[in-house]
Amino acid sequence: MTTNKLRFAVAIGSILLAGASQAEEKKLYLFNWTQYMDPEIITAFEEKYGVEVVENYYNSLPEMLAKLNAGGVSQYDIIVPSNYFVPRLIETGMVQKIDKAKVPNLANVAEQFSSPSFDPGAEYAAPYQWGVTGLVYNASTFKDAPKSWSVLFDPAVNDAYPFSLMGDGQVSMGTACAYLGHGYDCTDLDDWREAAKLLIETKHRDNFSGFSDGTPALQQLARKVTHGALSYNGDYLFYLDENPESFSDIKFVIPDEGAEKWVDSMMIPAKAPHPELANAFINFILDAKVGAQLSNYNYYASPNAAAAPYLDEVLTQPPIQPSEDDMARLRFSPSLSGKQLQIFQQLWSEVQAR
Repeated sequence: MTTNKLRFAVAIGSILLAGASQAEEKKLYLFNWTQYMDPEIITAFEEKYGVEVVENYYNSLPEMLAKLNAGGVSQYDIIVPSNYFVPRLIETGMVQKIDKAKVPNLANVAEQFSSPSFDPGAEYAAPYQWGVTGLVYNASTFKDAPKSWSVLFDPAVNDAYPFSLMGDGQVSMGTACAYLGHGYDCTDLDDWREAAKLLIETKHRDNFSGFSDGTPALQQLARKVTHGALSYNGDYLFYLDENPESFSDIKFVIPDEGAEKWVDSMMIPAKAPHPELANAFINFILDAKVGAQLSNYNYYASPNAAAAPYLDEVLTQPPIQPSEDDMARLRFSPSLSGKQLQIFQQLWSEVQAR
């Protein structure tokens, strides 16, 4: 090849690479829970910024973490983990700080979410939605069911009908801790051991159907494959509204022993391909009307104070907005790290294996 032809080829190659890079820059990669985003919001963001949003989904936090560890930290621009995973992601360097200069709508966040214990100063995480993990069961099967986790754990209450637990270890362990009187947010080793023992005993019951995450658990209840499970208040209300006949007998309660409240937050992976677009997306979601549109679509409570005037009335009452008594029973799942996390993971592995 002559020198001139070589130079021409290099120049053409550079132009093609630049064009490919620019085309790539017009995409935002969102890694989110299933059925957790209004498609119209995505369309509005795409039109405003002239980009394409590529959505990928997960059904549990362990699934999300596994994909991040398998290379997702450099593939996704936005992830939406729950509160107790936030410190773990920060400590392991898997996420980067939000550029607050590019996210002025952070000012819309309600005070209780503006500097949470799991991310002081809200340096890394911007709240997306908040909700409750509670007990769901078939009310025609359990006509006089107590407002208690005993529907799952006590054979005297349910010795025949199939039920499931949640595949997220901290949620299932926390639920067992609450039932045993140790509080949902227990971290004492002896309490964990007792909870693990209860879970293993529960697994060995003939009517235990397995571990199932929130959305699939509701679908199994609707088909009467199971009659009791754990799920999320927003998912429950969504399916009740979408298919009232199939869900007419299904009830959602916050057990008297206590349950989980959670906040899902938007975070930017450390090696996100498009961090500037990620910050723009966070700012877009935190707009008052967009924030209300998000909650009105998926039936979860909004952490956006400015969104309040635009929320549907159903979001201002139970089960989305719990009663004062039920709110007092709710706790965040504790954020675990270091040796404490290792011990917990060993116990949970034992629960799964036995």
